[in-house]
Amino acid sequence: MRKHQNGHRNGRQKAAPILHQRREEVQAFGTIVKMPIALPEVACDQAAELLNQILADTMTLRDLYKKHHWQVTGPTFYPLHLLFDKHYDEQVELIDAVAERIQTLGGVSVAMAADVAEMSNIQRPPRGREAVPVQLSRLLEAHEILIKETRFSIKKLQETGDETSVDILVSSVLRTHELQVWFLSQHLVPMPAVESKIP
Repeated sequence: MRKHQNGHRNGRQKAAPILHQRREEVQAFGTIVKMPIALPEVACDQAAELLNQILADTMTLRDLYKKHHWQVTGPTFYPLHLLFDKHYDEQVELIDAVAERIQTLGGVSVAMAADVAEMSNIQRPPRGREAVPVQLSRLLEAHEILIKETRFSIKKLQETGDETSVDILVSSVLRTHELQVWFLSQHLVPMPAVESKIP
């Protein structure tokens, strides 16, 4: 085949990737692109900011669940190993729902681990393995932070008329956190496992 100077063979383009491309961002974090969703730009901007904080903390909680899933030990290893992974998967679903809502509002979702770590309100755990009661306590504390943020955000978003964001926070985010708190907290109730004596 004859190769032309422009890199094409017989008028066809070569299937070669164009690598190492860089250019300026198309949208900076913390800015809004006006979307035709019948909400004022100021409402979208406020919602994106509130939701990004919830997103950063949800991503931190998700990773905390995976850490404990890998590192849990002791007689409750198996049920907690499974429970932590189940809750991890549910947090992943919340992350997608919140991130996609931010993008729908015309915002930019926080995404990378370093940025999430800078934004998160959840205390960073040590790298090593902790005892089960400490793991459970850390998770419950993280849930409470997120529940408070979510309730605060719901009130703010109701004022702006952003019913869709409110619906996501009430029906998905808040409901999931409250259920997960219930499942976790029952593992910290000091009930006898074998014998119950009548006083």
